[in-house]
Amino acid sequence: MATSSKNRFPLLLAVLMLVVPGPALAQEGDPGDNGKAVAEQVEDLKKKVIRLNRDLFILEEDLLFPASTQVAVFLSVDTGQFLKLDTVKLKVDDEVVASHLYTERQIRALERGGMQRLYVGNLKTGDHRVTAFVEGMGPDSRPYKQAASLEFEKGTGTAALEIRVEDHSSDYQPSVSIVAWE
Repeated sequence: MATSSKNRFPLLLAVLMLVVPGPALAQEGDPGDNGKAVAEQVEDLKKKVIRLNRDLFILEEDLLFPASTQVAVFLSVDTGQFLKLDTVKLKVDDEVVASHLYTERQIRALERGGMQRLYVGNLKTGDHRVTAFVEGMGPDSRPYKQAASLEFEKGTGTAALEIRVEDHSSDYQPSVSIVAWE
């Protein structure tokens, strides 16, 4: 149900034509006052269209990912000393559902405490397996690859999982884990 900007313009134009009354645009009197009134109406309509667009986006999200089947997977990074993150690949029930190659800017944002929504999708209730594959440059500039898995039971509510990539100073190695949010 995603709509491109080319497809939205005719829709927004149609909404504007339905909402703006014809007589309001053809008022007689001082042209300066008429111009101000039209400008105010246009601004008011812009605000209404923005609110409508927001409401449609929320409705679309609710329809595509109902809470009873929704699963969301997030990525957090607490590294920098022992790992330079490069890519993350995510599998749900042995099917690749997300893959991401990180830019320097994205890595800096994650290292400053940011969190990425890596995947949002639908799953039936029951048992599922999530596997994350993390690649990057490890200690001594050696290629680093590690995987982590989590088997979890999807209930009737929204499931939220977090892939944690952390440095461990005890063994000078990064670690990858997946945890379920309560």
